[in-house]
Parts: sequence; structure tokens; C-alpha cells
Amino acid sequence: MTANAANVFFLHGLDSSIQGTKARWFRDHFPQVGMQDYQGDLGQRLAQLETQLAGRDRLILVGSSFGGLMAACFAQRYPERCRRLVLLAPALNFGDYRPPSTPLTVPAVLVMGDQDNVCPPALVLPQARATFSDLTVWLEHDDHMLHRTFPALDWAALLT
Repeated sequence: MTANAANVFFLHGLDSSIQGTKARWFRDHFPQVGMQDYQGDLGQRLAQLETQLAGRDRLILVGSSFGGLMAACFAQRYPERCRRLVLLAPALNFGDYRPPSTPLTVPAVLVMGDQDNVCPPALVLPQARATFSDLTVWLEHDDHMLHRTFPALDWAALLT
């Protein structure tokens, strides 16, 4: 990782934690990636995230499922603080999520499985396209957990 490693954060999913598979993978391969356990509803988790990221900018946020929703909501509120989002099967189909009136220019990479039945591409992709004007989509042959895809991604490039 480069010198900006202090500004790279992993946001876990709703039923996950920093003990989950992806968090453990980041600790093993990129130990500089920041993470913490988030609890509560979306509003409570966003408040925890805002506290964690206070005073930081040029952020790279990697969000998995509900963590992807958190990253998108944070970027809507603070686009100037975000360098890039990496959204792994993001839960943009959750609850009352609404894209911004004008798409964000924050670069976003969206990685989804075509077999995802939790955050189906047919529901998530339109939301993502309405949210980000600079969106790269990788639709892989995988499920919601991205078991096959996740470890094979070029994380060194995505996190710099």
C-alpha cells in the first residue's frame, strides 16, 4: 500500500463484522486498511462512520453489501472527501435509498455477482448508475458473497 493507506477503510455488511471473511482477508493482505464494527440501523452506522472518518479526506471506501450502502450514503453527504468507492454487491436496493438528484462524480467501482439474490443486479445497477456518473461495473459469475471474485480482484490497484 502507499502512503495514503491511512485513508482506506473497509465497511462490512449488515450481518457481518470485522471478524468476517472479507475483513480477515484485508487484515492478512492489507493490514493498513482501517475497519471497525458497526451496529444499529443505517443512521446509527453512518454516525459511527462519520466519527471514525472525522478529519480525513481523499478516502477510499470499500463497502460490502450494507457497507456499500453506507459508503454510497457517505459519498452523497461528503463527495469532496471521497477519492474512490469500491462497492461489493452493495445494498442499494435496501429500504428507502434514493440516488442524489445529480449523480456524484466520485469514481466508483461496483463488483456484483450475476447470481446475487440478496442485492440483485436488476435492482442495484439502475440505482448505482443514477448515483455515480463515473461508474465501472464488473458483473461476475458469482453470488452475493463474491466468494470466487473477491480474492482475485486487483486490490493493490483498487486501494491506491
